Order: sequence, then structure tokens, then C-alpha cells
Amino acid sequence: QAQLEESGGGSVQAGGSLRLSCAASGYTSSRDCIAWFRHVPGKEREGVASIYYPGFTTYYVDSLKGRFTISADNAKNTVYLQMTGLKPEDTAMYYCARATWCSRHASGYTAWGQGTQVTVSS
Repeated sequence: QAQLEESGGGSVQAGGSLRLSCAASGYTSSRDCIAWFRHVPGKEREGVASIYYPGFTTYYVDSLKGRFTISADNAKNTVYLQMTGLKPEDTAMYYCARATWCSRHASGYTAWGQGTQVTVSS
């Protein structure tokens, strides 16, 4: 099982940008699906976007309206989530996760990172 570690979160003002990173270590498959999820206390965890080798991407949240972009650097075993035009409603704990097949449902993912907090103030 691969180990996943998120980084890049922080506190920003509305309209700012952040790039989250998800680094994989240990044994892993280059063809696994990697997805970003986010979670707000009191609400269900929701899928944000996923990517599958060699670069097939899917976006799951309508409210993002093209502001978020998922990408990967296979040589570094790292997946990124570029976030621009951040809004207070984007405040959440962001997680990356691994699955054999991509989906928007958390139940399909078998490995998770510990999460990185994104806080957007107005």
C-alpha cells in the first residue's frame, strides 16, 4: 500500500491561490487513480477531482467553475491541485486518496493522506 502525504495548505484571503501537493511513497501503481476530496465539519466529504494515468482528469464539483485544476508529475510521484480565485466557501480540509478506478465517492478509495487545511477569509 502506498503512503500519501498532502502539503501546500494554509490561510489566504479571498481571491488568492494555493497549490496543493499529494506525494506518494512506498509501493504503488503508476496506473492508480488519485483524487482530491474536501471535508467541512458537519457536512459529507465530497470528491473534488481525480486523475488517472497518463493524465485523464475528471471534475466533480459544479461550484468550482473551472477554478481548480488537477495535474500530475509521474516522475515525482506527485499529484497537484491548483486552486485559484479562492472563496470562503472553499475552506475545508483537503485530502488526497488512491483507488483502482476513479469515482467521486470516498468509499471507493483504499488509501488516504492525513489532509491539509485550506482556510479562505473575506
